[in-house]
Amino acid sequence: MIGKWQAMVIDCEDTDQLATFYEQLLGMVRVQQDGDGWISIGDAPDRPAIAFQRVDPYVAPEWPGHLHPAQAHVDVRVEDLDLAEEQVLKLGAVSMNFGGRNHRVYLDPQKHPFCLVAW
Repeated sequence: MIGKWQAMVIDCEDTDQLATFYEQLLGMVRVQQDGDGWISIGDAPDRPAIAFQRVDPYVAPEWPGHLHPAQAHVDVRVEDLDLAEEQVLKLGAVSMNFGGRNHRVYLDPQKHPFCLVAW
């Protein structure tokens, strides 16, 4: 092993907005924040996190498509897809009306794709 996973970093325009969205979606808390547009959320400061980094200019990914590719996305495992869909839409997600019996695709408030999955 060379190292340990620290964070998955997502470029965005508004770090506070996106961190708040994923805090509520995943039940995490802010574990790091600085004045330069960097926020990390997780279970605890010493565990892997999801980090949000402000970039300017920000170019949102497009899904589907590859002009501005998604490059990465988060899968969120849920017990009930219908209930979870209702909850993420209230948080500001947008349904892409794509998926199947076990997964559905959404965009977060800054247009990053993510999936709700149930296995």
